[in-house]
Amino acid sequence: VILPPSLPYHLDTSHIDETLRLATEERASDFAAAIQKLRKIYHTSIKPMEQAYKYNELRQHEISDGEITSKPMVLFLGPWSVGKSSMINYLLGLHDSPYQLYTGAEPTTSEFTVIMHGEKIRSVEGIVMAADSSRSFSPLEKFGQNFLEKLIGIEMPHKLLERVTFVDTPGIIENRKQQERGYPFNDVCQWFIDRADLIFVVFDPTKLDVGLELEMLFKQLKGRESQIRIILNKADNLATQDLMRVYGALFWSLAPLINVTEPPRVYVSSFWPYDYAPDTSRELFKREEISLLEDLNQVIENRMENKIAFIRQHGIRVRIHGLLVDRYVQTFKEKMSFFSDPELVFQEIVDDPDKFYIFKSILAKTNVSKFDLPNRDAYRDFFGINPIANFKPLSAQCSYIGGCLLDKIEKAITTELPALLSSINSGKQPGLSSCEATGCGEKPKNRYRKN
Repeated sequence: VILPPSLPYHLDTSHIDETLRLATEERASDFAAAIQKLRKIYHTSIKPMEQAYKYNELRQHEISDGEITSKPMVLFLGPWSVGKSSMINYLLGLHDSPYQLYTGAEPTTSEFTVIMHGEKIRSVEGIVMAADSSRSFSPLEKFGQNFLEKLIGIEMPHKLLERVTFVDTPGIIENRKQQERGYPFNDVCQWFIDRADLIFVVFDPTKLDVGLELEMLFKQLKGRESQIRIILNKADNLATQDLMRVYGALFWSLAPLINVTEPPRVYVSSFWPYDYAPDTSRELFKREEISLLEDLNQVIENRMENKIAFIRQHGIRVRIHGLLVDRYVQTFKEKMSFFSDPELVFQEIVDDPDKFYIFKSILAKTNVSKFDLPNRDAYRDFFGINPIANFKPLSAQCSYIGGCLLDKIEKAITTELPALLSSINSGKQPGLSSCEATGCGEKPKNRYRKN
């Protein structure tokens, strides 16, 4: 919301720099060495199986080099005019500068705006961002030209942006149909949600409107609860008693949408450069703001650990997919006879995999959790596009020089990635000699996630 310049600023915003430790220099060489080691593990041990068994056609999540080397992403979601853009302006100190994100009482942000670090201030068109393979946004091309016209990047030199990237999104308007936007809004949101390290869902306490589009958004956030932070912004617009009622009403509205035992953390404050309204809970708002900044700082400090944990989780899914495809191939070969019709035999296997113990045999013979198994129906669609004859069994995926695909991915999951995580946590140069801190074969702990 644009306010007249007569409104007083906060007397001091130095707490932002202090809490985020922007004055401290980072050991860029150590970080770069760890990233290079992570890239090497991914390309030599995980990607070969990914390509051999066409994993990207099952999950449609291709990991590019840009994604491995990218900074943590903080995503701002929520209804229109709740203060998402104002909050970014505040964190970056852009208020009253020519470069501030436009704000207003009406719906103002119609684009997905990516605010990232650059040597000078400039805007980057969506088509340029998608065409640049060194960035992590090239997969966005699949959403079409209409969307790329609604994607904009802003580069600027800023200490915070050296460590994190902000994404501002169009506000949710409950009476607008998705097709009116001209591109698949929910699919684009899902793409950013899948890659975000921290998701701020922002609300205005004076207009809590939980409708169909917001319900759809929370369905998309399922499984990402540990990354979600709910922000009750503009909190100084209400008296303390009214604020407590709104806080309760917000949880009541969101309870059916967030199906977890531990609700997301809620921050209550006013995130903009102006002083809080008189006779409001100033001390509470300031403490809440510092807590949110500490939360953001945790994501920045743990970005390498989170990246390693993400690649390891991806490797586990690729391994499970490879084992399942291998099992389908073996079952097909066992059931085929000289007089069999290949299409009918395989159709029977795909329609009822439980009859042939496809999934149960994976659980029995490998250390795979039943909670990590993909949906059975997904493989009906997968094999509808990719004939079974296109795949070799895992036993045939070995070479004298390169070794076996399964051995390499299992070594990455149980030894190499935990060892890299161990070296990061102990402050050593990354190497693959030790996995004492995490235990080879245990899942490395992602310290950013809530326990």
